[in-house]
Amino acid sequence: MNYWRMFVQLTRRHLLVFFRNKVRVFFTLMVPFIIFAIYILFLRDLEMTTARSILEEYGLSFAKDPSLELQVGTVIDSWMLSGIIAISTITVSLQTNTIIVSDRENGINRDFASSPISRNLLIVSYFAFNILVTTLICFIFLLVCLLYLACMGEFVLTFADFLLIFAVLVYSSVVSVLLTVFICSFISRDSTMASVNTLISTAVGFIIGAYLPISSMPAWARNVSAFFPGTFSCSLLRYSFMGTPIAALREYVTVNYPEFASGMLGQIEASFGYNFIFFGKSVAPGWQALVNLIFIAILIVANVLAANKLVLVLGSVGKQIKKVKLGADKLFSELKGEKGTQSGGAGKQDIKADDISRNGDDKSGA
Repeated sequence: MNYWRMFVQLTRRHLLVFFRNKVRVFFTLMVPFIIFAIYILFLRDLEMTTARSILEEYGLSFAKDPSLELQVGTVIDSWMLSGIIAISTITVSLQTNTIIVSDRENGINRDFASSPISRNLLIVSYFAFNILVTTLICFIFLLVCLLYLACMGEFVLTFADFLLIFAVLVYSSVVSVLLTVFICSFISRDSTMASVNTLISTAVGFIIGAYLPISSMPAWARNVSAFFPGTFSCSLLRYSFMGTPIAALREYVTVNYPEFASGMLGQIEASFGYNFIFFGKSVAPGWQALVNLIFIAILIVANVLAANKLVLVLGSVGKQIKKVKLGADKLFSELKGEKGTQSGGAGKQDIKADDISRNGDDKSGA
């Protein structure tokens, strides 16, 4: 068999099923855009208020220096948009997993199991399909974010920044898919999947620090969030998004307000930075990438262990055959027992007939 061709066709099949359902595609796209709209309408003013309070400590204000407002706004928008993209890698991947659950619930996998398709190849095709869809939709949202920055006059990213952002986006998508597919391996109904999707989509933004700065969380909450891979994906996306805006802000403040540069920049970067504090230690971007690599290794092992359960669900035909076989054996045993009983009853009747005939012969002889 040409396993590569089979893998490509399976992945293509999943993509066609997903994109032909316009309602599913619409709601998958709407999740990041709804969060984006909430940020523009409500959260942005809240974050800018936090920045104003920091500037007021040094006797500065946006009204006195509009250029400073633009610089700070660029940092805050980059901080929040990168957090929304981090959320999207998880929520989009969860929504994409509905194809896997739907195939199981509707019995589509029975057709796969009865065909000469490797079950392991089918599972790998699900992973590949999910990574492609998650990366594509998040990339579309990334372009919208860049367009928003350009419209606000805050687009300062270079081509090298864009390449780094895209690389981190793919990296984060892989981590998210490994996590969500592992969760999905224990779900076999669309209704359950919808509930899990709602629960995780609601909580994940707070867990990974996408809505609020990690530094503003209690110490125990920061330590708990460190055991979730999405937290480091969020920090890495912020690092790739915010490197140039923070450098520009640092240069502007150093030139125009040298006496305030150290303290003010320290507070802004603490509130809207990308370093993560874990048990009192600052985790730099390089270590964040390494931690996510460790998470990938752990999730690969977890998915391999859960694959037996996933294959068991996919191979439900084998269960049905086993049930049919057990039922046939039971029926055969019952029929065999009835036949033996009937044979035994017929034998007794023959014995009685022989006794009667013998008694008749004895009487006639007498």
